[in-house]
Amino acid sequence: MKRKIVLIIQRYGLEVNGGSEFYIRMVAERLTAYYEVEVLTTCAFDYTTWENHYLPRLSEINGVKVRRFTVDRERDMRSFVNINLEMRCGYPSGEKWINAQGPYCPTLIDYIRDNSDAYDVFIFATYLYYTTIRGLGLVKEKAILIPTAHDEEFLYYDIFKDIFSYPKAMLFLTEEEKNLVHNVFRNESIISDVVGSGVDIPEGLFNNTTVQSFKMAHGLDEYLVYVGRIDDGKNCPELFDYFIEYKKRNPSDLKLCLVGSELISVPDNSDILSLGFVSDEDKLNCMAGAKLLVLPSLYESLSLVILESMALGIPVVVNGKCEVSKQHCINSGGGLYYRDYYEFEGCINYLLQDDDIYNDMSENAKCYIEKKYRWDVVMEKFKRIIEIV
Repeated sequence: MKRKIVLIIQRYGLEVNGGSEFYIRMVAERLTAYYEVEVLTTCAFDYTTWENHYLPRLSEINGVKVRRFTVDRERDMRSFVNINLEMRCGYPSGEKWINAQGPYCPTLIDYIRDNSDAYDVFIFATYLYYTTIRGLGLVKEKAILIPTAHDEEFLYYDIFKDIFSYPKAMLFLTEEEKNLVHNVFRNESIISDVVGSGVDIPEGLFNNTTVQSFKMAHGLDEYLVYVGRIDDGKNCPELFDYFIEYKKRNPSDLKLCLVGSELISVPDNSDILSLGFVSDEDKLNCMAGAKLLVLPSLYESLSLVILESMALGIPVVVNGKCEVSKQHCINSGGGLYYRDYYEFEGCINYLLQDDDIYNDMSENAKCYIEKKYRWDVVMEKFKRIIEIV
């Protein structure tokens, strides 16, 4: 009889556009080969408001049972901003912050409490949300935490000291994340491993013909691509400013193509094309046809999009203030990092003006993924920690 494993995540679905949510879906689907797997999540789709989008019911997605619970209260962003200010000033508003951060879903927490004996292992991701903060302490002895932690102000709030002491085991996506968490919480005694991620580029979704067709359909020739949520939290306004300045100083036909849900306004500029949320097929065709992937984000715990780009042989240009993204470039030799506009400009010109350097970085990127990011290795690490717990 297979062990019963349950994963708890704030949002879940084929159309959910988020790094940790996509990662957990990939893990859940692969764990079904070894365990009976279920996901507990909310009915929310939008991570800014937590408005209910899905129905509160048990369904199945790609072989995984998904049990959804209604969010009782949407997030009031104005109130949440004020509560964050209180936290920064040291006011004792931890309880208020947890409920305001959300997704506020007491019925999901009640379900964990009432069914703690129904599952062999509880896997929580990520550290930051109500579903983990309220649920993890109820099943400490059979809990695994995948924190997906960044070096951000929230990590240092007092309310997380207990959370990072609760789990029986922890799984990190990178060595940088593990070192960060251990340095902040001094919890090295908890069983842990760096599992990373596999990179899955489905065969048949793209080839040279489909890539060229995609580029022609969207009027694209030579372009940079950004993939992910288009919002302040991903530092997209800086990318827009840098690219517009780059085009002023370096006139050419180069364009910036954006793939992902728009949560902020995109500049009305003929050199910037926003495609919105697209299918996996269109995403891969877009990435495979790009000259470079650019990632301005300051906070990444792994960055699947960097790994996907490298698997396709597309070098990356990333924000050097993000240690994880920077280390991918250093470790692989498949990308460059910048810390200001002039380094951004230099990275792009260095890669686009020398074919030999570009081709070397393309090969380095593909070799890096083949050596370090295979799903079979990742799943063996998951299985080992699950069996320990």
